[in-house]
Amino acid sequence: SSAASDVYKRQNKYLMRKTNIWFLNLLFFTGIGLGSCNQADKDSKYITVNVNENYPEKEIVLQDFMDVEYIPLETTDEFITQGAVLSIGDKYILIKNYVNDGNIYVFDRKTGKGIRKINRKGQGGEEYAFIVSAALDEDNEEIFVNSTKKILVYDLSGNFKRSFNTADDADYMDVFNYDKNNLICYDMTVYYRDGEEKEKEFYHSIISKQDGSVTRGISIPFKTVKAPFVRQGDVIAAIPVRALIPCQDNWLLVETSSDTIYSYRPDKNLLSPFIVRKSSGEPDVLITMGPVTDRYYFFKKIEKKFDFSKGNGFPTTDLMYDKEEDSFFEPMIFNADYINKQEVNVTENVGNGDVATYQNLAADRLVEAYADNKLKSPLKEIAEKLNEESNPVVMLIKYKK
Repeated sequence: SSAASDVYKRQNKYLMRKTNIWFLNLLFFTGIGLGSCNQADKDSKYITVNVNENYPEKEIVLQDFMDVEYIPLETTDEFITQGAVLSIGDKYILIKNYVNDGNIYVFDRKTGKGIRKINRKGQGGEEYAFIVSAALDEDNEEIFVNSTKKILVYDLSGNFKRSFNTADDADYMDVFNYDKNNLICYDMTVYYRDGEEKEKEFYHSIISKQDGSVTRGISIPFKTVKAPFVRQGDVIAAIPVRALIPCQDNWLLVETSSDTIYSYRPDKNLLSPFIVRKSSGEPDVLITMGPVTDRYYFFKKIEKKFDFSKGNGFPTTDLMYDKEEDSFFEPMIFNADYINKQEVNVTENVGNGDVATYQNLAADRLVEAYADNKLKSPLKEIAEKLNEESNPVVMLIKYKK
């Protein structure tokens, strides 16, 4: 498929050796609100979502429940990028291209100024063949590049420091900075056993930043593997589902083989149900999550069906639980910095720290909107300085302080 994700085709090389595979570029990065996540742990309560019901639409304005920060990525001859966000820190933001050219761009988060371009692509021991994902550790001034069953560590100037293979032949889909000494990861080799009993005790794990050894495994209860696949003969259509969601001091853990999304509290090594999906009949329905604020809980449901003759499928629907009204809706979220109703997708990407999620704004569309007088401050002043060939503007969607 021309829309197939090169990242996930690479990650699923095992499957591709066994079958013909469609892998859609439908990855949902998710986040959750700070206070609400912690409060949910204290109360030990969870929400049950009936994914078979149809809910009414509800319009809300993004800035009413989130803060917004715009980062216009500097455009120079050296810094020309498609703007795929790898990691967001307090000082820096790491960007790559969608093509596998090996470039990692380091931008200043506050100003968007290009600081450095790193490229260590190659076949040598100090090089990566492919960037699956990357984690930024600003405290230790290190970048962890996840490159299919191997993690390579560089300083912020791109100098090689060390590398290690993944434990137990794991194939990490997600890698995040966890604490001073550890990363947190999800091993997607579980997907290779669709329909079989799980092979390993755990697929979510906390690993050492020094040698990749497992510091702690986090076991999600399930027996039979339910991978996000639809199969027709020897052809598989697959959709990646984000399995790790940063939640400031806590984490949300998603496992497609389980009906429950769990909240993990590191200080107590406590795993608690956070959301339970209620479903019946065919097709199966998966859920991922978006931000959770004091009032709103955002979800996305994904139906496990695919039309092989047309090459498309996995229809999705955004859902929202409104705590004040104790009701579910299909949300329509609009950015107040546009004069017309410009919709925002808050469940597509996941941030970290104070950033719940983010969205790329294409320069050519901003230039067009500016020419049509459809922008408000501060986005209007940013668009005024752009041209159609400029790098994207990264819109950070942050929890209100």
